[in-house]
Amino acid sequence: MNTSYSLHKITEKDNCPFNETAYSEFKFGNRAYAKQFAKELFTGFISRYSELLLSSQEIVILPSPYLSIPTASNFLCHYFKIQLNKFLFENNKKASIESKIYRNQTYVTDYGNLDFEERLKLISNDTYYLDRNFIDGKLCIFVDDIKITGSHEHTVNKILKQFDVNGDFIFLYFAELVNRDIHPNIENYYNYFSIKNVQDIVDLINKENFQFNTRIVKFILKLDESEFLYLTGNIPKHQSDELFHLAVSNNYHQITEYQSNINIIKQD
Repeated sequence: MNTSYSLHKITEKDNCPFNETAYSEFKFGNRAYAKQFAKELFTGFISRYSELLLSSQEIVILPSPYLSIPTASNFLCHYFKIQLNKFLFENNKKASIESKIYRNQTYVTDYGNLDFEERLKLISNDTYYLDRNFIDGKLCIFVDDIKITGSHEHTVNKILKQFDVNGDFIFLYFAELVNRDIHPNIENYYNYFSIKNVQDIVDLINKENFQFNTRIVKFILKLDESEFLYLTGNIPKHQSDELFHLAVSNNYHQITEYQSNINIIKQD
C-alpha cells in the first residue's frame, strides 16, 4: 500500500482552509502551533485509518528528511506521535517508533516559489540515507506539513525504491494544494504570512514556545549584517549560542552565503 492523506485541501487562492498566521509562525518555530496542528491532523487521520493502525503489528513514523536541524514538520511529527501512541495505548497495542531519513542539503534557495520540475531538480542533488532494516516490512507514516507539488513525496518514494524497502506507506499532510491552477508559490505566501522582517523574527524567538528549525536558521544566516546584529542583540545569549551550534552541526559554516554571520556569533 502506498497512499496519502491530507487534512486541509487548498482549492481557492483567496480562501485558505487553515489559519495563515498560525501556520506561518509554526513554519518558523512556534511549537505551540505544531502541537495544535498535530492534534487536528490526528483527529482527521484516525477517523479514516483506525482499522489499519489497529491491524498493524509495527508502526514507524518519520518526519520530512533532515540532517541535524529539525524541520518544522519534525515538531508536527513529534506531537502527532504523542497522539498516536495514546490511541495505541488505549487499544492495548504496541507504541509507534520514530525513525528519520538523513538529508545532506546542498542548496540555500528557498524553493517555496518554485514549480515541480524546479523543486525536483533542486533537491535531486541532495544525498539521503535511511535505515532500511529498521523500517522494512512495517507500516510507515511519513508526516509533512504541506504538499504543494508532490516533489518531496516523489523523492521519498525514490529513496524507498533505491533502498529496496518493503511495507505499507502513508504520506500524511496537514494541508495539500489540490487546485493545480494555483501556482506553487502560494507556499511562500503561507510561509511568510506573519514573518515580514527581522523584528518579526526577534518577537517569535522571544516567545515561550519557540524552538529553532531549519527554515528560521537559514533565514537568519542570510540576513544582512546590520539586521543580523540587531537580531543577536535582541535575543537571549543562549539562543545565539544555540544558533551557532545548530549551524555548525548542519555544516552551514562550509556554505559561503552563511559564513559571515556564523563568524559573528562565533566571536561572541
